[in-house]
This record gives sequence, structure tokens and C-alpha cells, in this order.
Amino acid sequence: MAWNHGVVSGEGSLDDAVQRMCAGEAEAFRAVYRVVHAPLLRYLEVLVGREEAEDVASETWGQAVRDLHRFSGDADGFRGWITTIGRHRALDLLRLRSRRIQVDQDLIGVEVADPVDLEVRVAEVLTTEAALDVIRSLPRDQAEAVMLRAVMGLDAKTAGAVLGKRPGAVRSAAQRGLRSLERVLDARPDSLLDVRDTFRRSGAEGVR
Repeated sequence: MAWNHGVVSGEGSLDDAVQRMCAGEAEAFRAVYRVVHAPLLRYLEVLVGREEAEDVASETWGQAVRDLHRFSGDADGFRGWITTIGRHRALDLLRLRSRRIQVDQDLIGVEVADPVDLEVRVAEVLTTEAALDVIRSLPRDQAEAVMLRAVMGLDAKTAGAVLGKRPGAVRSAAQRGLRSLERVLDARPDSLLDVRDTFRRSGAEGVR
């Protein structure tokens, strides 16, 4: 699912809604939330997994509400800003997980998941969640770049600011990730069309 760059709740643009939200209009905040939350949640799912993404997203919106007075900009700026908040929250959680594993001296009972046959999994579950599983299998730099560019619709400059990388590096990582996804999705073209269409949006083929 890509960001909705056009109409928000039937009237006005996302840019307009962001401006009204910053001016304190509650209904504008709800309109922006409806557009922004779903793709942000999917991005966070790639980082921390489906079970904890909701909590991270909730913390992200909470911080965004508290710090909204510090934000100024248009819809693209807001998408980049809140995604940066979410990424920092997600990385904090990942660091906490790492520390928990390091201090746990008794790891005998820890179960490690077996490698997943991605083609079979995606073929069996033709949903957005299944497609996210495929993206999650990529190296993290590629997975994040694909989510920010092809799914969330951020341009290379904004995505680079979120990731702390140069735009060219983001483009390269996104292209490598998309090529990897194509190889997986093309393995079963008749059964994976629904999953492929989840990530196909106008202009995504030539990543900006």
C-alpha cells in the first residue's frame, strides 16, 4: 500500500490536512492519521515484526502528538518526520531485545525459527502480510529502502534523511531489494499476482 498523495477523506489534499493539523484542527489530525498510519505500520512490521509493530506505532504517534509544535512542512515532510520517529522507536526496541539476549545466560530453551520457504509461504497466503514476509527476508538496508521508496512513496532524499544515508545509496539499496523481490515473485507468476500488485504503484518501476 502506497501513500495517498491526493484526496484525504474526500476533500482537500494531504498537504492541506497537514497544515490544518499543525494549526490544531482535530479533524485534520484524524484525516492525516487515516492516510499515514497503515503504511507506517507496515514499515514498522518489517523492522520489529507484526506482534510488536502496533505498540511501536502507538508510541510513535504519541511522540508525534507531543512534538507536533516542533514540526513545520508539507505532507512529504510529515511522512519523513513521523517515519524517522517510528524508526528510532523500532531501533530502540531492537537494541533492547539484543541486550536481553546478551544478559540471559541460560539460552538452552530458546527456540530458533527454521528458515522459511518464502515461495511456498507467499503462494499460500496471498495477502499484504505475506508480501511483508518476503520483504522482511531481505537484508535490512534493502528491506527499509523498499518500504520507504516503493511502498511508502518517499523520494530518495527524504528516505535518505530517515535512514541517515545519501539518496544514491537509498536508490541502490531499493533497486537491489526490488530485483530480489522480483526473483521470488517471478518464481510462481500465476499464483503471486496478488502479492506483486500490493507493491506496484505508478512510478515505482523507475525508483526516483
